[in-house]
Amino acid sequence: MRAALYARVSTERQADRGTIGSQLSLLREHIAAAGDELVGEYVDDGQSGARLDRPGLDALRDAAEAGLVQRVWCLSPDRLARAYAYQVLVLDELDRFGVTVAFTDSPGLAADDPQATLLTQVQGVIAEYEKAKIAERYRRGKLFRARAGEIVTWKASYGYRRIPRSAATGRAHHEVYEPEAAVVRRIFTDRAAGITVREICRRLNADAIPSPTGKPTWGHSTLCRLLRNEAYIGRVYYNRTESVPDRRPTRRTRQVWRDRDEWIPIDCPRIVSDELFQAAGRVATDNTKWSPRRAEPGAWLLKGLVKCGVCDVGTNCHKMRGRNGTWHRYYHCRNHDPIRAGGESRRCPERNIRADALDAFVFDHIRAAITHPDQLLAGEQAVTLRAPIPDDELLSAELARLDRKIEAADTERRRLVDLYQGGFIELPEMQRRATEVSSRRKELQHKRTSLADERTALARDNQLRRRVHDFAARIHAVIDTLDDTQKQQLLRLLIEDVCVTGWHVQIRLRIALDPPPPNPTGPTSTPPPHPHPVSSQDGLRSVSGH
Repeated sequence: MRAALYARVSTERQADRGTIGSQLSLLREHIAAAGDELVGEYVDDGQSGARLDRPGLDALRDAAEAGLVQRVWCLSPDRLARAYAYQVLVLDELDRFGVTVAFTDSPGLAADDPQATLLTQVQGVIAEYEKAKIAERYRRGKLFRARAGEIVTWKASYGYRRIPRSAATGRAHHEVYEPEAAVVRRIFTDRAAGITVREICRRLNADAIPSPTGKPTWGHSTLCRLLRNEAYIGRVYYNRTESVPDRRPTRRTRQVWRDRDEWIPIDCPRIVSDELFQAAGRVATDNTKWSPRRAEPGAWLLKGLVKCGVCDVGTNCHKMRGRNGTWHRYYHCRNHDPIRAGGESRRCPERNIRADALDAFVFDHIRAAITHPDQLLAGEQAVTLRAPIPDDELLSAELARLDRKIEAADTERRRLVDLYQGGFIELPEMQRRATEVSSRRKELQHKRTSLADERTALARDNQLRRRVHDFAARIHAVIDTLDDTQKQQLLRLLIEDVCVTGWHVQIRLRIALDPPPPNPTGPTSTPPPHPHPVSSQDGLRSVSGH
């Protein structure tokens, strides 16, 4: 009888069932003992039994349909398929073609032996249950190790090497691979400097630096994924996706993103700093926001800066032809589109904003603010301080007076101890007077701390005032000579956003000041421990401290 054998090994069962070689040798012995003629060997090495689209199994089914084999030898039913329904499908198909199936680890499928058929079916059900149990244990084990801080994914990001778990090295972890890490730092530095992704790709290709997959050329998408990878700032995530049923007929499942709070962070060595990573990300955001596509250069001075005060969303730019044939430019709220707004009832009620009028109005106010920088500082002080500005000399004199009082309280406490040791006062009297001295000293120390903080804030305000005046002087010298494109760049530098509600326009500014001196000297130059925006209303802040 013409016979063929079928063998399969999946990665999750290799340790239990052995390799393909052990199965083949066992099946050949049974075929020789039965006196059959071996006409073909069909093998699936490393193929999961949960799928039917396996090369070896497909070739076996084609051979059975062509009448090339009369009997198929297999180790057990779970080698044909892990799912019981797939087992029945394959066995019925082979029976329809007149091919008998013989299992070496289970009884044959004789048509007149219902007990053998039942046993084979039970083995198929148990194999399917065993596969589900192994998969669940594997999933829970990986989650446990990930929560313990161990790298459970086999693939490491570019710039790292995965060190597997062992008794010598401990749990699995990532180590920095310096030749590739230097390339990563170069990429982030170039991107933060404003170099485009395609230009970075061209430079890497020109320097003959292999890509992460070893190819001689870098792709745009590869570099974009690298720039978004948080592993380079010391965070690797696990459990980011999950498998869900796929409606497409050719696929069973697909991967979808989980909520970010379900991701499991795992620490790894960082390659770049947080500041450099964020700077590289801001370049992509700015490129999207200030994209010149479908926009006339310099025609929309406030493109990307105008917000609708009712909906708190951005605006789009568009042109409209008037009745006399002239073109008018407008900013319009994105929620004018009912689909974008989420329904006709949530559509924005605001009218379109004339772009030329708003551009001229905002630019005139910016020119006035630059011409009179004291107005910016006065508004900032009115918002943040809400009190008259103290004088630095008065604060210094008051601090010196409090220091003298604190020193006097310390001296008085020492004298009380000397009087008690000399026997001039009793212990209860000494304790009562010492408590009064301690309370008075604590109050004085509290006043001194408040004044010191106030003096530090005054020093910061004085430094800010000088930097704002210097910045305004530089801008004021050239502001009247700018063309439309340069005006647009200036407004993007100075304005956080322009919120329009009806006829009310609110301009929030940000002043791109030079950074303070790296090594300030003197008590008035000490920066605060936690820098914060100096104005919550006008948005006046230093780029270096934001």
